[in-house]
Amino acid sequence: MPRTSDARQKMIESASVLFRERGVHGTSFADVLAHSGAPRGSVYHHFKGGKTQIAEEALRWTGDMMLAGITAVLDEQEPVAAIEAWCDTWGAVLRESDYAAGCSFVSAVQDGEHEPTARAVAGAVFSDWEDAIASALRGHGAPEERAVPLATLVISAVEGAVVVSRARRSLEPLHRVCGELQLALGTALAQG
Repeated sequence: MPRTSDARQKMIESASVLFRERGVHGTSFADVLAHSGAPRGSVYHHFKGGKTQIAEEALRWTGDMMLAGITAVLDEQEPVAAIEAWCDTWGAVLRESDYAAGCSFVSAVQDGEHEPTARAVAGAVFSDWEDAIASALRGHGAPEERAVPLATLVISAVEGAVVVSRARRSLEPLHRVCGELQLALGTALAQG
């Protein structure tokens, strides 16, 4: 059982994991408590805003972690190679979860009717990713007018490929999309 000082962070991390598999709306406080091992009374002690608050905080935490990962890969590799790294990471997530885990932010958007603030956080996170990718593309010579549209394409294509891979229980859609993204980015960077 986590210490009281760790309980809040454990619940945020557990919510993040559960959102990937069950969605925001499909994850209850009881699920978060069971997964985190946090004491029952800690939910309302740490999250007075209820499920809305834990959803917002878990999504922000996840978004920050993923942005740090995206930025680290882009700092170490050029964008075409970064696509391969992201696809490898998603492939591992899909395989290890037996295709049960997807993107927390896709689930937040889908659950937007029930959790509109979670959907808003997801939108902000996608914008942050887009900014980071567009900046890296510009830094590697992509034409200014193409950087943001290409970044949007990368995010949309990878997120969509993850959904299709989950549905088909196969990594093939993800591999195809990643290959096409590498070709598109390579062409755009060569034109710059």
